[in-house]
Amino acid sequence: MVGFTTTAERGPVTSLSVPESCHGGDSTTTHGSKKGTLVRVTEVTYPHVGFTRTGRLPAGYRHLRHRTLLGAGEDVLARAGEAVLSFRMHRAIGVRITADAGRASPGVLLTVGIGPLRAPCEVIWTVEDGDRIGFAYGTRPGHPAIGEEAFLVERDEHDRVWFTVTAFSRPAGTLMRVAGPFGVAFQHAFARACGLALRRLGTVKR
Repeated sequence: MVGFTTTAERGPVTSLSVPESCHGGDSTTTHGSKKGTLVRVTEVTYPHVGFTRTGRLPAGYRHLRHRTLLGAGEDVLARAGEAVLSFRMHRAIGVRITADAGRASPGVLLTVGIGPLRAPCEVIWTVEDGDRIGFAYGTRPGHPAIGEEAFLVERDEHDRVWFTVTAFSRPAGTLMRVAGPFGVAFQHAFARACGLALRRLGTVKR
């Protein structure tokens, strides 16, 4: 889940900027034969909406990129991608997901729960273009952190299937700021756990 780290807070915003490379000036982009969609949102707690999609993460946050090899082939890609979009990956590592839809799509509201932690989020973008499947969610009011996190399954030119977690975040309040390095370690452990769970979900037929 989106982690906790450094620097000054910024309050909720009502007008959000999205990099042009995310949406070409519109609220949707097209990749291959399927559409990758980016939603314009007004209740997230950070201004850099959609930056996990470009890979150019904004300054002033802790950055995370964690990559896991899942296997190879179209079947692994399809199974792993569906596990990500349906939140099965999250649930497989014991995360409580309460969402207003059974599958990730832009604008879906969800709450991520781990132990006593309750983290409201909104799905910011999704992509399904044949060789890339995934989504990102951003933090909403009440989340202990500020930022965005993406979960992306990709197949490379050698038919290998990779899973990448990309995130930028900082604390939303004193508790997470005090957590300091423990929060950072938790974020990395969360990304590793997602990768291991998805490797299993991607290689085992249902």
